[in-house]
Amino acid sequence: MPKALLIVDYTNDFVAPAGKLTAGTPAQSIAPAINRLAEAFRAQQDFVFLPTDLHVAGDPYHPETKLFPPHNEEGTWGRAYYGDLEPWYQQHKAETNVQAFPKRRYSSFAGTPLDQWLRERHVTDLHIVGVCTDICVLHTAIDAYNLGYTITIHSDACATFNPDGQNFALDHFKNVLGATVL
Repeated sequence: MPKALLIVDYTNDFVAPAGKLTAGTPAQSIAPAINRLAEAFRAQQDFVFLPTDLHVAGDPYHPETKLFPPHNEEGTWGRAYYGDLEPWYQQHKAETNVQAFPKRRYSSFAGTPLDQWLRERHVTDLHIVGVCTDICVLHTAIDAYNLGYTITIHSDACATFNPDGQNFALDHFKNVLGATVL
């Protein structure tokens, strides 16, 4: 059975030093692991999905408007993928097993075609990486669990704002969602 790698929100705004909502050094340090996994999945003809946060400036209806500063706004540098992931994506985006798509909530499943795409491709095994471990990666993993997917979290390819959030999420993946944490 094919498997899929989900690279959640690995953008300049969440990762780069000048990002509007950066997780800083922890997020920057996982770049080699994310890039290695993306290429390994692509080379094996497995799927690489890049669910990416999308916001519209000043949207009064989006709940995150009240919680966080503006970030990942459409058409900005901040929404581009961080580091070597951006040129990798540009090089491979025309391939059928590489697909980026916008998401407007924490979970990569909420309001997106992800579940349908996975089922059409007979994918049951999801590998999840990205930022932030205790927010968007966690909410994506919870929805994946509720939809019946087998979940693997690559801890060396996930990061968040603080160690407590990282530790909580990694523990939750393993002990509550039954995920494999590598």
